[in-house]
Amino acid sequence: MMEHRETYKVEVAGVTREFPLFEVAPGVRIAVVNILGDTELTQAAAKELAIQLADRNPEVLVTAEAKSIPLIHALSTVMDLPYVVLRKSYKPYMGEAIEAETLSITTGKPQSLFLDEKDRKLMVGRQVAIIDDVISTGSTLMGMRLIVEKAGATIVAQAAIFTEGDRAKWSDVIALGHLPVFTN
Repeated sequence: MMEHRETYKVEVAGVTREFPLFEVAPGVRIAVVNILGDTELTQAAAKELAIQLADRNPEVLVTAEAKSIPLIHALSTVMDLPYVVLRKSYKPYMGEAIEAETLSITTGKPQSLFLDEKDRKLMVGRQVAIIDDVISTGSTLMGMRLIVEKAGATIVAQAAIFTEGDRAKWSDVIALGHLPVFTN
């Protein structure tokens, strides 16, 4: 039998959700946002982010796998732009990939991000918007920035559905909402 889990209620892009709270460290809980399979929230967020990104004139959208893939796909469709997904593991077909290391808040372990050789060609000399579902510690964001810069592209925007934690830390991020970190 499943236990009752406390939730945190948000309204973003005209959609209301209650996200479950999970302990990620002793005495520290976060609202876990998982847009996989949530078409309504994903499409609403993509439409709103597209409006807020329009004046930045990105030519390519970039994200890291995996939970933000539906968002970047929807955003790509709304903005009629190509997108690139940075992978978490290297595959031989990726050729001369660019790599950057990050620290995952979800696992607490270092992880690498890889830019496929094919996608690298798409980004050279282009204006890029970095997209994520939630920006929490900024580690994945930093990894994405490193790869975009190594690829010879210019970052014109960083955007997410939510930022989390210290709101002032994310003043340069376009976000539709902000999530607190809950401490006991």
